[in-house]
Amino acid sequence: MPEASPATASKPKSAPQKAMEKMGLLRDIDLALHLPLRYEDETRITPIAQAEEGETVQCEGLVTESRIELRGRRQLLVRIADDSGESLLLRFLHFYPSHQKTLGVGQRLRVRGELRGGFFGREMVHPSFRAVDEDTPLAQSLTPVYPSSASLPQAYLRKAVAAGLRRASLEELLPPGSVPPQLPPLREALNFLHHPPPQARLNTLEDHSHPAWQRLKFEELLAQQLSQLQAQRERARLKAPALRAARGGLHEKLLAALPFGLTAAQQRVGEEIAQDLARPQPMHRLLQGDVGAGKTVVAALAAAVAIDAGWQCALMAPTEILAEQHFRKLVGWLEPLGLTVAWLTGSVKGKARQKMLDAAASGEAQLVIGTHAVIEDKVRFRKLGLAIIDEQHRFGVAQRLALRKKLASQALEPHLLMMSATPIPRTLAMTYFADLDVSTIDELPPGRTPIVTKVFADGKRGNVIQKIVDEVAKGAQVYWVCPLIEESETLDLKNATETHAELSLALPGRMVGLLHGRMPPGEKAAAMSLFSGGQMSVLVATTVIEVGVDVPNASLMVIEHAERFGLSQLHQLRGRVGRGAVASVCVLLYTGPLSPTGKDRLRAMAETNDGFEIARRDLDIRGPGEFMGSRQSGAELLRFADLQEDAPLLQAARRLAPLLLDRHPQAARAQVERWLGGKAEFLKA
Repeated sequence: MPEASPATASKPKSAPQKAMEKMGLLRDIDLALHLPLRYEDETRITPIAQAEEGETVQCEGLVTESRIELRGRRQLLVRIADDSGESLLLRFLHFYPSHQKTLGVGQRLRVRGELRGGFFGREMVHPSFRAVDEDTPLAQSLTPVYPSSASLPQAYLRKAVAAGLRRASLEELLPPGSVPPQLPPLREALNFLHHPPPQARLNTLEDHSHPAWQRLKFEELLAQQLSQLQAQRERARLKAPALRAARGGLHEKLLAALPFGLTAAQQRVGEEIAQDLARPQPMHRLLQGDVGAGKTVVAALAAAVAIDAGWQCALMAPTEILAEQHFRKLVGWLEPLGLTVAWLTGSVKGKARQKMLDAAASGEAQLVIGTHAVIEDKVRFRKLGLAIIDEQHRFGVAQRLALRKKLASQALEPHLLMMSATPIPRTLAMTYFADLDVSTIDELPPGRTPIVTKVFADGKRGNVIQKIVDEVAKGAQVYWVCPLIEESETLDLKNATETHAELSLALPGRMVGLLHGRMPPGEKAAAMSLFSGGQMSVLVATTVIEVGVDVPNASLMVIEHAERFGLSQLHQLRGRVGRGAVASVCVLLYTGPLSPTGKDRLRAMAETNDGFEIARRDLDIRGPGEFMGSRQSGAELLRFADLQEDAPLLQAARRLAPLLLDRHPQAARAQVERWLGGKAEFLKA
């Protein structure tokens, strides 16, 4: 076969090109919207004599001395002088042979860096520099510094962004009068943000309050609102089976068989879900409630409605432990009523797996419970009418979409109920989940005792272990949570195996178990069974127990290196105790010194047990993008806007979105494509 000619052969991509692709800088508009982190002022020269220590300045002068010195380590020392009569030492600890020529005596240099005091006078360590002549012009605007990576130099990225900004289609898409009057045109705003004039007020650029920033935020919020409204309208045109609860049917039989009564909040959200299921449009509802609020029984009642109407239900959970927890509860509630429940996870193999697959495909299994194995290609349902996804934020968007496509009849969509024990503040729910109906269980079942949370430095570890010994002697059960399984060379953290050995020594004659993500499923199940049954006194575990573990007798939890955990994760872990009538305690052990964020997190945990208040503080600490990052499986929907600070812009975007869709549908589609590209597909999940 003849070789490809140089003209037709595809050139291998350079490291910077690969880095840009990895950062999602694929289109001209992506480059235009890749905004600077900060700016450097290269528009003025500061005479060396007037430069002050601690300032970052740009100076220019002739090289009067250039030498390599071997003082401790090999370094290049260069001295420049200017007309002010002062000189400045440039110190390079890393350099190439070519630098000696560029930085040779007699060369005119323009250098920029932080001025420091040194033994040999004032100096800059590793300044940026370039050779110039007396006529080399100064920059006319501030120099942007972009988010980048090690293999993507700023100079390369600046050229790429400038080219993308020139080529990008930035015409005004919105009809006259629809943009708030104080905001500049989009191209003008972007040109300003990439190349602000020297007199620009840096504080308004850094805190994103400048009108140019406000225009971008408005555009982004509008695209986000439009995409969600489009998804909502598209969903309203879809058809789903109308699943109505029959009088005296399975739903009522389950209610009568439950060993407890529903709370008012459970009854309310149950009715909301039942009304959705009865409609011929697919339900798209988020059921949220604090840890232990009783979401599982509400899901079971929804499943009963679907099954009673002759359809199947699938329940997907992120971990085998959580899936098994659901399986045990639902089997206990539903099998006595004559229902068949199938169990499908990665650990179910061979003939047992095939039996479950056949039961789902034939319709014999009215309810299928499992992990992500439920959405594998080989899994078929005869009539899937309701899909329930627990801890929905733990699943990627593609996984949620795959579950929705399991209905054999493409003319119909299954109803979708998503559950989350990570409460979402109302502002976020209204914005990120504008295409969802949200039901909230805002009260806990009766009999739950408040959890007391105590915060101790790691120096009190011995006292905490003694407390465990005392509590175990009284018949209590204890969780000890560690963030790592094995030793790490980079993090000075106690690991789970070490702690297990330590507690085993402190509790001779008592069973101390170990549970972590790398254990085979059988060993995990055995450990949980012993702890649930009361034979095991202490369970040392990683965050594999974060959700789904329900042992009412466990009344003490220790979370080691609590400063390493996120606030919502700490709250989820704490929710593993306080599930019975016994007073429960959660001990947060931290290793100092704590960062301000770490202090805020631990203070919030000590001050409140309310999951919604925890979520509000988490939003304050982390900001909306990070808080909701998993909504898009790692890709944030909002890069620039802040839902709290930019509430007026959000309201304006929310008002404009339906008008734009109704009267200017082409402009609306172009706006979504410009800002979201393929991410708009995520909103369908």
